[in-house]
Amino acid sequence: MSIKIALLKSGETLISDVRELVSEEEKNVHGYVFINPKKVNMAAPVFLAEESKVEESSVQVSLTSWCLITKDTEFVLPKDWIVTFMEPVDKLVGMYEESLND
Repeated sequence: MSIKIALLKSGETLISDVRELVSEEEKNVHGYVFINPKKVNMAAPVFLAEESKVEESSVQVSLTSWCLITKDTEFVLPKDWIVTFMEPVDKLVGMYEESLND
């Protein structure tokens, strides 16, 4: 399993088990298979006046199903739709793995 964060052309951020889709003849990557992708939603936390001393770099993160209208769990995305891949922090990997068990 290779859990990655992907930034898509659409601006969406996904976390997923990602596999390369490789052509056997050419040995080129043509796309990626996203298995159980979750959309990463980030928002600045809302604090009451007394709580404003919390570190400014904090962020609230939640995960939702990427495509809510299907039972499919695997999606093929062409490589030109991926802006970049990133390594998720351990806490986000834990959230992702926990979401798969729900």
